[in-house]
Amino acid sequence: MDSFLKNKNSGWWDGSVGYEIYMRSFADSNGDGVGDLPGVIQKLDYLSWLGVDLVWLTPFYPSPMADFGYDVSDYCGVDPLFGTLEDFDELMEEAHRRELRVIIDLVPNHSSSQHPWFLSSKSSLDNEFRGYYHWRDPGPDGGPPNNWVSHFGGSAWTLDELTGQYFLHLFLPEQPDLNWNNPKVIQEFDEILKFWLGLNVDGFRIDVAQGLVKNMLMPDNPYRFPIRSDMSPRQVFAAFDHRYDLDQTGNLEIFRRWRKLVEPNDALLLGEVYLRDNDPNRVSRYVGSGDALHRAFYFAPMHVPWLPQPMWDTFRDALDAAPVDLSWALSSHDDPRAPTRLGGGNEGKQRALAYSVLLFFLPGLPFLYQGDELGLSSVELDPEDLADPVATRNTVETDGRDGARSPIPWANAPEMGFTTGTPWIPMGGRSYEDTAEYQQETDGSWLMSYKELLKLRKEHLDPNAPLRWVTARDSGVIAFRRGGTISALNVSDCDSEIVLPEGEWELVFQVGEVKKISELLIFGVNSAVVLLLTS
Repeated sequence: MDSFLKNKNSGWWDGSVGYEIYMRSFADSNGDGVGDLPGVIQKLDYLSWLGVDLVWLTPFYPSPMADFGYDVSDYCGVDPLFGTLEDFDELMEEAHRRELRVIIDLVPNHSSSQHPWFLSSKSSLDNEFRGYYHWRDPGPDGGPPNNWVSHFGGSAWTLDELTGQYFLHLFLPEQPDLNWNNPKVIQEFDEILKFWLGLNVDGFRIDVAQGLVKNMLMPDNPYRFPIRSDMSPRQVFAAFDHRYDLDQTGNLEIFRRWRKLVEPNDALLLGEVYLRDNDPNRVSRYVGSGDALHRAFYFAPMHVPWLPQPMWDTFRDALDAAPVDLSWALSSHDDPRAPTRLGGGNEGKQRALAYSVLLFFLPGLPFLYQGDELGLSSVELDPEDLADPVATRNTVETDGRDGARSPIPWANAPEMGFTTGTPWIPMGGRSYEDTAEYQQETDGSWLMSYKELLKLRKEHLDPNAPLRWVTARDSGVIAFRRGGTISALNVSDCDSEIVLPEGEWELVFQVGEVKKISELLIFGVNSAVVLLLTS
């Protein structure tokens, strides 16, 4: 392991466990049905009790909410829906008093179409803000300038009738892409980062970190496979080789600039590097030089099948490419929740907990998504209740994100304690057994199991200990050792066994059926263990 690179990206986040708060659905303090900053403040004791170290807040900035906050109209404010800047100050103070760090979502790839920059930009061809965005003349056929498509469906270009040019948006038309080849945009974001660092944030989760810089010649992207009319937006997007609109080398120069900017504040730069092919070597470029991002989310573990060979390939290849600088997520607000993804029902919940045994003991920075600790599955909503623009704006059946965004069930109360009003989307048929209140009082609940797992990690895992594989790629059990701990997960469809390394190993945490007979461990399906070296 290259200790030089490790030290260059090291910081207070080493050994931490993060927790993603999707603002709208976490805790509502005022009864309007939408989660807010005061609601987060009310739940800080819960987060501290759970044992997480780092809280990531999704956007709370002023926004028209076309994409629920990821369309920012003011990067240095708080939307009244979520509270005030004074509420944010209080949240930072209360979190730090509990020794919780807080990072905020930075959305630099695009702004809202209602941002003053864009409103000025579209007013005329020679406006001083025109160059803040990507404006292009129509193509030879009068249509879009190239074949780039939006993540959310349709062309990535929208025609502005006033000026006769198209503007680029890799997401919604209400989210025009910023032009990162413009030095003025770079300077604007320098000031935005300084503003929030001045309010004592502990770092930034960088949205669409792979997408900021575009090839300014803007040629067509090559096709990877043909597009069919029945494809969802995600499938259509995957049909292209995004050679010119994503993952350009200029992104690293931006992050190197930010790295110098945040270092005096000891702040974390955590990138959402969402590459469709999940090539770990490409993701590792964002952290490998030791002077750009500190950590990069690696999303392949959220899409890999529950099978030994794909699992082995995913983790061995990722850790070969970036041994210490990746960030792992069990679930997120953009994908189906882990129990749903891993088979549904109790099997899915058990697999999700077992998977956490693996993820939380790997080198790097793991994250829980709110509700993971409760074993929550995605919910199914009626068509009239859908809110995600991916679902509501496309005629083809889509993989919308609402099912992972339903509000957190807190207690045996109206709307499960999330709000005294009507939730912005339905709770989705949760039961009392799903609530934090019930699970905090129930031994062996999902919540108490996650709490115990985090406690073991904090007390016994040396974050500087290198990883040594205990099993090989032909095993159905993925097992590794870090110092005096072993983490092992059985992903085969049958009972499996492994021989432990030399020493006295105590089984301190298990999911599913596991037997230890001397130096032999026998695993049932969907099982996992943590062991400690006692002598």
